Amino acid sequence: MKKIITVLGARPQFVKAAVLSRIIADRGEIEEIIVHTGQHFDTNMSEVFFTEMDIPKPKYNLNINGLGHGAMTGQMLEKIEKVLIDEKPDAIVIYGDTNSTIAGALAAKKLNIKVVHIEAGLRSYNMQMPEEINRILTDRISDLLLCPTDTAIKNLQKEGFDNMDIKIVKCGDIMKDAVDFYSKISAARSSIISDLQLKGNDFILTTIHRQENTDDLQKLKSIFEGLETISKEIEVVLPLHPRTRNILKNNKLNYNFKMIEPVGYFNMLELLKNCKMVVTDSGGLQKEAFFNKKHCIIAREETEWVELVENGFATIIGSDKQKMINAYEKYKSINTNFSIDLYGKDVGQKIYNELKKMLML
Repeated sequence: MKKIITVLGARPQFVKAAVLSRIIADRGEIEEIIVHTGQHFDTNMSEVFFTEMDIPKPKYNLNINGLGHGAMTGQMLEKIEKVLIDEKPDAIVIYGDTNSTIAGALAAKKLNIKVVHIEAGLRSYNMQMPEEINRILTDRISDLLLCPTDTAIKNLQKEGFDNMDIKIVKCGDIMKDAVDFYSKISAARSSIISDLQLKGNDFILTTIHRQENTDDLQKLKSIFEGLETISKEIEVVLPLHPRTRNILKNNKLNYNFKMIEPVGYFNMLELLKNCKMVVTDSGGLQKEAFFNKKHCIIAREETEWVELVENGFATIIGSDKQKMINAYEKYKSINTNFSIDLYGKDVGQKIYNELKKMLML
């Protein structure tokens, strides 16, 4: 039986992996071993996803977290390499753009193990983002690039990938499969709407965690002041990332809207399904908002998911308080048709089929 190793480290990767891992387990043709780097390590950011979503428990937990980019990536590279030497897989599967992603790709490539990158070809063209560096380097050393959108394919073509010995396939966005599958069961598994005494379609869901926002106090203050202004008209609910929480605490910044602990996937789905709109600097949540037919206000200077902005489903506001308020005013009273197919369907099966071809099954 062919063997793959899947490297995971962060919340969005757990969600995406749940789809493919379920298909792999159902088919019984490939052995999958999961390596959890520990990048997201606490119960609410990590363990709850494996429990809720029936993802196979990691065989290896590297417990690497709380370090700078260099130390974190270096330790991951060292420990993943050891796992690969011990397990001798036929391929490694990596997701997205985290330090776990690039560490897995580098470790495998140096051992001549095939690298499969899911969510390939995305670009923000902002080299200040650690994620942008990770995704560019990962794409370049992968053997199979599985792209979510036509834009991702075009990005790779502009960079000359057509001239490289790398297979590029548009499969769609695997996150869509996760939302479709788990939305059917999240209502029965989550009581967060009643627990927080929220009313349907009468609150704003927000997440703020990106380094470009949290490490710049002026940006962070502007974003939170915008949220506080909006909260005077409608409830604002913010599951608070540990890094953001620590920065607010250390700088004695206090705001008067509802901040809660990080939530599991089912709770997040219910918040998405029931909110009025989303304000976020997360890449994944932009799409999850669209999948749940919600407008999204993007607290970044750019987005990889340009089709959301081009089609009027999202607005980029950077950290500008007034732009956030203006976008909220625009979206609160318009009805938008979300039926357009931007990200495909049955994506997990398409990815599985490409994996089989590569493994010659």
